[in-house]
Amino acid sequence: MRIGLLTEGGYPYVRGDGTLWCDRLVRGLGQHEFDVYALCADERQEDEGWVPLPPHIGRVRTAPLWTADYDSAGYGRRARRRFAECYGELAAVLCAAAAAGEPAGAPEEASAAETDRFASALYGLADLARDECGLVAALRSETAVRLLESACRAPGAPRTAREARVPDLLAVAAHLERALRPLSLDWYERDGLGSVDLCHAASGGSAALPALLAHHFAGVPLLVTEYGVRLRAHYLATADAPPAVRSLLAAFHGRLAAEIYRRASLLTPGNTHARRWQEHCGADRAKVRTVYPGMDASRFAEAGDSPDRADPDTLVWVGRVDPAKDLMCLLHAFAEIRREEPKTRLRIIGAPAGPDGEAYLGHCRTLAAQLFPDEADGPHAVGDNPVSFEEIGGPEIPALPDAYAAGAVTVLSSVVEGFPVSLVEAMFCARATVSTDVGAVVEVIGGTGLVVPPRNPRALAEACVALLRDPERRERLGAAARARALELFTVEQNVTAFHGLYLEVVSHAPVCRAVLDDAGEPLPFAVPAEAHLLGGRPAPAPVRVPTPLPTTEGVR
Repeated sequence: MRIGLLTEGGYPYVRGDGTLWCDRLVRGLGQHEFDVYALCADERQEDEGWVPLPPHIGRVRTAPLWTADYDSAGYGRRARRRFAECYGELAAVLCAAAAAGEPAGAPEEASAAETDRFASALYGLADLARDECGLVAALRSETAVRLLESACRAPGAPRTAREARVPDLLAVAAHLERALRPLSLDWYERDGLGSVDLCHAASGGSAALPALLAHHFAGVPLLVTEYGVRLRAHYLATADAPPAVRSLLAAFHGRLAAEIYRRASLLTPGNTHARRWQEHCGADRAKVRTVYPGMDASRFAEAGDSPDRADPDTLVWVGRVDPAKDLMCLLHAFAEIRREEPKTRLRIIGAPAGPDGEAYLGHCRTLAAQLFPDEADGPHAVGDNPVSFEEIGGPEIPALPDAYAAGAVTVLSSVVEGFPVSLVEAMFCARATVSTDVGAVVEVIGGTGLVVPPRNPRALAEACVALLRDPERRERLGAAARARALELFTVEQNVTAFHGLYLEVVSHAPVCRAVLDDAGEPLPFAVPAEAHLLGGRPAPAPVRVPTPLPTTEGVR
């Protein structure tokens, strides 16, 4: 079959979320053809280029999300009236959703009429964009801001919306324009997404919007995968925004998520945590299938085969350094561990994530120096500071598996976590783990590790001391963790699951492309199965087709 894979800020680019997962999926399903439709997150990502692509990718089309120019064509009176009706209806629905207090768009709180109003407004804007070859200019226009203001000032609008100031309205309008840029793309014709058998959106939000439009225009079935829930990420990103902005944008993203979940044939969350979010936002439980991320276990085989080589007095933390990982709590916990087990060392291995991560790493280094000022001269002298900050790629930690092999116990101290990749990697390495109870940690660990409440240094310290003092328990938990990871979290199980789901979706979907014989009758098997066998015909080379939004200043 022919799959349209839709991504945002990831595959096929070298850098981005989900790049490795999508690449493994595509390479594992070589019996299918893939067309990749990618929304690019920033200019740097575009400049860094693509990963090497397998031969069964027939086409790659890209579109930038970081910039958009005005449409080349002007709008007539009729088009302006259509835009005012659809955008005004969209704004009214968002105000009504905010007034009802339903930022997540849950169906039990939202009436069917309001759900249909949002869908009608969204697809009305999509139809207008298709007819007028773009919608960017209208979404950026003063008319859009005035329509939004009218909805906020209308009778029955919530107080937060009525109190919106001009900067708030401009911020909401700008965000909606960016979120709705996929409406202006030319991906939905019969030579684009309209020609695929199935759209697979690699995440929710903007990545799923083109698939939603392909379903609207051409009836293409839709499958949505979410390993990190975009709606939750939006809530966290707008936590400090003014109340009016936060309320209206929460209503928009909640309604969009609910519409995507309603139209999707199947939803594949990566864990139960994500599944609960989807069901809260209106997903039908009958359409939800949990599919764990597929990770390459072979690179950790050597460390997993020899867990006894690890230093029994060393704790290891591995990951990206940022405030959500709560290394401050880990350092305070380690101070208590040292009082109980003076020979213990802590190795923090990972690079900072952006400027915030750099600043946070500096704070952690300062705290470590304060907690352990001069261990070499103390009563439990070890010759140097027991806390080390390291990065992968040095002489002692040349590769990621070496980071987990450096210690007997792996610690995760996060206060926010989606799917804990570092925890699964430690499990592949047969390491006993101590983790905080956040995100999908309990689901991933099962009964193979110790779990403590977040932001609780004493509980974290007690769990670590318990494992440090009991090598037999460490070995037993590590072996169980490795067996669980190899059963649930490998590339093979992920690819097998999606192959079955693709067949399930297509088997229940109507045929979108009818091929007729000379008498005008449909041919049920117009393309023989042998045409899709590898080696039967040369695979087309991937064609890079950048898809700019309509512009008057040229293609960027």
